[in-house]
Amino acid sequence: MGKADMKKLPQLSTELVERNVRWEYRHDRYQLPDGTEESYFYIRTLGSALVVPQRADGRVVMVRQFRYLAQRLSLEFPGGGVRAGQSSEDAARAELAEEVSLSAGVLTELGRFSPCKGLVDEECVVYLATQLGQATAQADASEELEVVDLSEAQVDAAIRDGRLWDGMSLAAWSLFRTA
Repeated sequence: MGKADMKKLPQLSTELVERNVRWEYRHDRYQLPDGTEESYFYIRTLGSALVVPQRADGRVVMVRQFRYLAQRLSLEFPGGGVRAGQSSEDAARAELAEEVSLSAGVLTELGRFSPCKGLVDEECVVYLATQLGQATAQADASEELEVVDLSEAQVDAAIRDGRLWDGMSLAAWSLFRTA
């Protein structure tokens, strides 16, 4: 089968299994080209935004936090989910303020990617934040964060030695480095 033969798989049904304030867990039934019916369970979100905040001296601002599912510390760029009625840019600005107490004079889109295309229908928009200023915002009570400023060489070293292992932050770094 060549690319020209690939067809969209028709959805037969969709069911909401569970919902919370951040996402929905859904179950779809769809049909394969040979007529076979299949099930697909996935997470639906409104999207997410990740920010690479860059100071005037070139250092980038990251956060270190404990990630429950992985049961380890994670070095990440500030980011989070888009909420109802919010644009990805609004979400980026909110996360920048909430997680690292910064505002961006300039917010430039670096690119978009799918964080985990087999499990979630999410699109993450990555922004570069420059002309940084101080901001105040209510921190998320569920997050305990340490703000860390790193040079580009230090970020690369953190990737090599495994301290920066978060896939979304790795994708954001790639978009930043190739911009």
